[in-house]
Amino acid sequence: MNKLNYKISVSGLGYVGLPVLVAFSKTEKVVGFDINNQRVEELNQGHDKNNEVHKNDLMNENINFSNNVMDIKNANFHIVAVPTPVSKNNEPDLSPLISASEKIGSILKKGDIVVYESTVYPGVTEEVCIPILEKISSLTLGKHFKVGYSPERINPGDTEHTIENIIKVVSGSDPECLQAVADTYSKIVKAGVFRAASIKTAEAAKVIENTQRDLNIALVNELALIFKKLDLDTSDVLEAANTKWNFLDFKPGLVGGHCIGVDPYYLTYKSREHGYEPQVILSGRNINDSMSHFIADQIKQEIEEKDIKNCIVSVLGLTFKEDCPDMRNSKVIDIINDLSKLDIEIQITDPLASFEEAHEACNLELTPLLNLKPCNILLMAVAHNDFKALNKNKINDLVLSNGTIFDLKNMYKKGTFNDLGLNHWKL
Repeated sequence: MNKLNYKISVSGLGYVGLPVLVAFSKTEKVVGFDINNQRVEELNQGHDKNNEVHKNDLMNENINFSNNVMDIKNANFHIVAVPTPVSKNNEPDLSPLISASEKIGSILKKGDIVVYESTVYPGVTEEVCIPILEKISSLTLGKHFKVGYSPERINPGDTEHTIENIIKVVSGSDPECLQAVADTYSKIVKAGVFRAASIKTAEAAKVIENTQRDLNIALVNELALIFKKLDLDTSDVLEAANTKWNFLDFKPGLVGGHCIGVDPYYLTYKSREHGYEPQVILSGRNINDSMSHFIADQIKQEIEEKDIKNCIVSVLGLTFKEDCPDMRNSKVIDIINDLSKLDIEIQITDPLASFEEAHEACNLELTPLLNLKPCNILLMAVAHNDFKALNKNKINDLVLSNGTIFDLKNMYKKGTFNDLGLNHWKL
């Protein structure tokens, strides 16, 4: 099949799939499919609640958004970009991927290529997805259709590292498929493509990218815990260490979201299946998952030591990272849940988070920043640009006399609030 004849479909129009679809739409007609009717309706109206894609790009006449799987039947290059979360027991939840594979299988035809972008453990594409495609379609891999895997590298809220500017790892079920996948993505990825040795290699490469980052953050989180015991400022120590050319610049903090805090569990699950109990990876996960409880305990200790009556705690930021509206797996929510067991008043504000989603998904109420009552404790949890823009006088307006600022993201230098009589806790 001539590569110029490929017609693109993208299944899953979230943080990963939508940017991919929009990138292809700049040169050709594409179809985007999602099972969420409300999501499709919003996109058809030019609104992306994730704030990743501008309205003008969504209204491109080359794009057809649909919740009907039959609308992607005429495509012959199907990209699957659905979520791959974990269960409450931190085991892989492949149900969205399985469902997507069943839907693709129902419209699959001879000559088609299916490319998975969802993050998985090594073996999912070949051991889980392909058998589903073959069973539902009654077609045979290699003889009738081909499959590739090209891991996503989308970074929500990042306007610099976009899909066009990040090297794309590609793989295929055979050399011909690999060539086709590489050629197709090369049309939109200016940074170029890297051809992985196999589909499993590409799957493994993706899952260790975030595992490595998770472990590096776990290290500095543990260092922060140690330096608290030693009465050292972690940021001072890291600043000094960063003068060495090969020191890795990581900062302590909360690790949530749907990538770094999730992907390592996919690898450890597969490792256990093959008889190896991972130690370093799970130790890092345990440290990072415990940080929200450590911070909550520090706030509780502050309340008890000062014997604060009718305590008010204000939380600035609810999403899992800065300048991103996504609240999935946000560790700030864990802090709030811990604090909510106390007899205190908690106010939460976030300029990017959805009031409706916070209420429906998290049972939390958001308050506009200007409506916050002065508080005893200000938890600066997420470094949104709107919060970075707050000068110390504005912070002073938010905090009562002798109050404490818990600065999780080190947004302010040591000593910033000394003249205002405010306590400044840094991670």
